Amino acid sequence: MSRGNKPLPFYEKVEIIDIGSEGKAIAKVDGIVVFTTHVIPGDIVDLQVIKKREKYQEAKVVRIQTNSPDRIPAFCEHFEVCGGCKWQYLPYEKQLYYKQKQVFDQLKRIGKVTLPEIMPIKGSANSTFYRNKLEFTFSNRRWLTIDEVRSQDQFNDMNVLGFHVQGMFDKVLNINKCWLQPDPSNAIRNSVKDYAIANDLAFYDLRNKAGFLRNLLIRSTSTGELMVIINFFSEDVDKREALLNFVANKLPEITSLL
Repeated sequence: MSRGNKPLPFYEKVEIIDIGSEGKAIAKVDGIVVFTTHVIPGDIVDLQVIKKREKYQEAKVVRIQTNSPDRIPAFCEHFEVCGGCKWQYLPYEKQLYYKQKQVFDQLKRIGKVTLPEIMPIKGSANSTFYRNKLEFTFSNRRWLTIDEVRSQDQFNDMNVLGFHVQGMFDKVLNINKCWLQPDPSNAIRNSVKDYAIANDLAFYDLRNKAGFLRNLLIRSTSTGELMVIINFFSEDVDKREALLNFVANKLPEITSLL
């Protein structure tokens, strides 16, 4: 890779030494801070710099040479493509450690604040299915995985209900199972998507701002109540009422359907 006529650096066998804000992993090469993603402290990696600034660089991981002793397998099939979760390779207790370290560094090292003794972070009882609200986007242009792109196949099933790919307003990743919100969140999302496809409802076109289905919001409570909101971009009374009736009949556990 190059910036103008000057090639951007490529670093081999660099150790990841820390984690910074927004889940970015940190390395240092010849005193220069290098930010990257989807690796954890202790990983030894090869890095291709993609952005070069005066005081830091940003790079993508080309190869993991050696796994960190702390590394664990990611449990979500969408991890690394979906931007919702950053640290699935890191055990939860280590996540707490680095989050607390970030707070300390921001206040004491950067902010020069005199601090009393900091109590340890109190971890959550649940490291999955802990969110009470998720919002999904309908799109007629789903994000293709690397394997799909490499296959050079033609894909006609481009309708999708899921999350935006990080940094891309018009690309949405299809979500089969999300580990953030308790059931029946996944069943609601997949049932709505399957019905919409089967009944030829128009998914939203984010570039051209056209279509019928726009967003799906699911909110749950600790008492078991469920609110589902379907947002439509255009009006079609018959199609709208048919979809809402389907959801109400298919998923009677929903408390509020709007």
